[in-house]
Amino acid sequence: MEEFLVKIHQLLPVLGSEILTPIGGPAPPGSSVPFLQTEIKGLIARGRRTPTGFVVLAGSQAVAEPRPSAEQYWPTLLVLRQQLLTEGEIVPQDGHLRFTRDVEFSSPSQAASIVHGGNMNGLNAWKDRNGRTLGEIERE
Repeated sequence: MEEFLVKIHQLLPVLGSEILTPIGGPAPPGSSVPFLQTEIKGLIARGRRTPTGFVVLAGSQAVAEPRPSAEQYWPTLLVLRQQLLTEGEIVPQDGHLRFTRDVEFSSPSQAASIVHGGNMNGLNAWKDRNGRTLGEIERE
């Protein structure tokens, strides 16, 4: 059985499936992927780049109410937030939302937009502990 699982781990990425690639926890050994954070209204969310997008870590916080402009300009944000609430991946807590598990998004901007409750440029919103934006880090 173990040999079978090894073959599955080898073949799935070749076929374009990342289903067995872990998204959370520490960065892979030898990785230079830093943990980043974004802040709004005293709420802090932490995350990092992944090979397929951006993961927001469990325990991260997000605003409870989306911006009024989100309904008009980015209704898909509201649909995604509702889906995350329905599935229990984010839950209301003390006037804000809290991520109950690591959640991977298709991009840093999508992740930041969920946290901030409205359209955000993830390359500017996510920063390392030295205040460098994700955009600056990626240009280096």
